[in-house]
Amino acid sequence: MTKISNNLEEINKKIENAKQKANVTQDVKIIAVTKQVSTERTIEALETGLVHLGENRPEGLLSKKEVIQTKAKWHYIGSLQTRKVKQVINELDYLHSLDRMSLAEEIEKRAEQTVNCFVQANVSGEESKHGLSKEQVIPFIQSLHEFKKIRIVGLMTMAPNTEDEATIRKVFRDLKQLQQEVVALELPYAPCNELSMGMSNDYVIAVEEGATFVRIGTALVG
Repeated sequence: MTKISNNLEEINKKIENAKQKANVTQDVKIIAVTKQVSTERTIEALETGLVHLGENRPEGLLSKKEVIQTKAKWHYIGSLQTRKVKQVINELDYLHSLDRMSLAEEIEKRAEQTVNCFVQANVSGEESKHGLSKEQVIPFIQSLHEFKKIRIVGLMTMAPNTEDEATIRKVFRDLKQLQQEVVALELPYAPCNELSMGMSNDYVIAVEEGATFVRIGTALVG
């Protein structure tokens, strides 16, 4: 077995243990964050059976996609500058960082098909993080009702970089609560069934709190 295979086996075990511990049953998909690894190592990840790949720069996504001719699902997980939308919006399967109207307008203008988007929420309120405040998320989603190219499939957040498990857990729990509030609105363009939260250092907590996508780099391919 390769190192990535071993890592993936360990991660899958931890995910299953977390689901059992928290008595949750959601399907959890692993996004291999390949933003800092080579195309060769990305291919190695795909050979383990992983299909979801995460990049945070247009150049990285486009260069790898050109080489990797497989049925990989491409996730753009970084903040996307409005001026770079046209480079990548028709090359990705999911955008995890919709957080402003100017970006939504550019997607609507440039997309050739409906784009699966996660609205990014800055639940922790840290100034260093992108995203809407908790109070802004629902009004923002409601304001997208006339956008034909945007489908809000879920919410995304990043927890603080801390060892305090209670702080991390509260951020994820708050995002889950916010997601349920969006679901209750029954907006046809915003099913919002997914939660993108949890990275290498906190994905176990994220799974316990309802994550359906976890973004794992260092623990998997690093």
